[in-house]
Amino acid sequence: MELKDLSSNWKQLQKSLQRDQPSKPTKRKTSDDILQPQRNGAKRYKSDSKLRRPSKRVTPANKAMGFGTSKVIDTAPSASLALWAEDNDISAKDLAAAYGTTLKSTSLPDTKYAGDSINAGLSPSVEAGKYIAIDCEMVGVGPTPDIDSALARVSVVNYHGQQLYDSFVLPKEAVTDYRTAVSGITPHLLRSARPLEIVQADIVKLLDGKILVGHALRNDLDALMLGHPKRDIRDTSRHPPYRELAKGRTPGLKRLAKEVLGVDIQDGEHSSVEDARATMLLFRREKDGFEKEHIKRWSRARKISADAGPEGAKNHSRGGNRKRKVKK
Repeated sequence: MELKDLSSNWKQLQKSLQRDQPSKPTKRKTSDDILQPQRNGAKRYKSDSKLRRPSKRVTPANKAMGFGTSKVIDTAPSASLALWAEDNDISAKDLAAAYGTTLKSTSLPDTKYAGDSINAGLSPSVEAGKYIAIDCEMVGVGPTPDIDSALARVSVVNYHGQQLYDSFVLPKEAVTDYRTAVSGITPHLLRSARPLEIVQADIVKLLDGKILVGHALRNDLDALMLGHPKRDIRDTSRHPPYRELAKGRTPGLKRLAKEVLGVDIQDGEHSSVEDARATMLLFRREKDGFEKEHIKRWSRARKISADAGPEGAKNHSRGGNRKRKVKK
């Protein structure tokens, strides 16, 4: 074979090899995208973490550094809006949009929920109904204000969250800690406060014949120095299903509002009106359960009372006589 023929054949062979073996390797994008997350989880975790960051993972430490803010927290409605949305069978988001307000709003313009009348006393136009909810704010008094408290504000709402009563209360002792960061009470606000005796008289009128709803009601009633029949009390801090959330201990109102209702309260200064609405909504969500528990408790109480009545006394006396005979 001549040299030129060999050269020609070699060139053709090279061209054939170049066709069979591409000069640039194909980039395996699909393979890499599938395998990489399976090898180290980095891509999959990064893309999913934005969607799966639950609010309960937000700790005080990372919250203080600015981390952990989630859409769940940002979009939680106020207790007022959640209650009124439930009343009108509409979502809180749609209700806020309908009235051009935010989810954190505690009033709806041009409606019966137009706004709270701070320190207005008894409302002349709102009907109380059968169920009312109460909440109080306290200030610290005396030489140990972290221990000793006095009533500084009381608010009452009806079943639909409408304000029935709101008043600042003038403490009888010297206020040594206004607890403004929590209570919202300032020296200026207490200048227009009503004496305790006037507030007591107003609250007594509202309580007459009503079922009273509240959270840790004993504290509120003690602060008011008032009583109420136990059979007419519905306390959200003592409701068994709610106590289960705190493993049998007394659950905080803020926690119940968040976990049961999905609403935010007490993020800064407390509002006794807003807290009363949150308590009423907690009661409404478990109303049947509250009433069943109430019937069970008071049926048992009636049975004990009946056993201790005249007939029960006779049985007890007879039993005593029999015991004496045995002793003899």
